[in-house]
Amino acid sequence: MSKSQDKASWSVGSCDCISDMETCCTACWAPCIIFGQSAEIADKGSISCEASAASYTLAFIVMGCPCLYSCFYRSKLRKQYNLEGNRCGNCLLHFLCEPCALTQEYCELNNRGFDMYIGWHANVEKNPGLAMAPVVEKGMTK
Repeated sequence: MSKSQDKASWSVGSCDCISDMETCCTACWAPCIIFGQSAEIADKGSISCEASAASYTLAFIVMGCPCLYSCFYRSKLRKQYNLEGNRCGNCLLHFLCEPCALTQEYCELNNRGFDMYIGWHANVEKNPGLAMAPVVEKGMTK
C-alpha cells in the first residue's frame, strides 16, 4: 500500500468553493475571518479566532501576501486529519487561489462536525468527541 492510498480525501474539492457561496464570499472579501475561525480549530483553541485573524491581517500588511502564512495551517489540518496533499501543493493552492483554499479548509472542518461560529472550546463542550483528532500512527513503510 502506498502512502497516497493511506491518505483521506478532502470532503470538498479545492475548486468547489462556490458550493458554499457565503463562505466563499467571506473568504474573498474578508479572508481574515475565515482564516481566524479555521485556525482556532486547527490550533485546538490555543490561539483565539481573533488573534489568528489579526496575525493574518498583519501578514497581509507586512508581506502583502498572507498566503505565505495561511498555507502552514493547511499543512497542520492535513496532518491532523491525514488528508491528501503535500507542502508544495498547500502553498501553491494558497498562492494561486487563497479564497478557494480557505473555503475548502473551512468547509472540511465544518463537515467534520465543527460549528465554525462558536470556536474550539464551545465545540468541545457541545461535543467532546470532536477534541479527538484521528491518531496517525507512524509505522514501517517501504
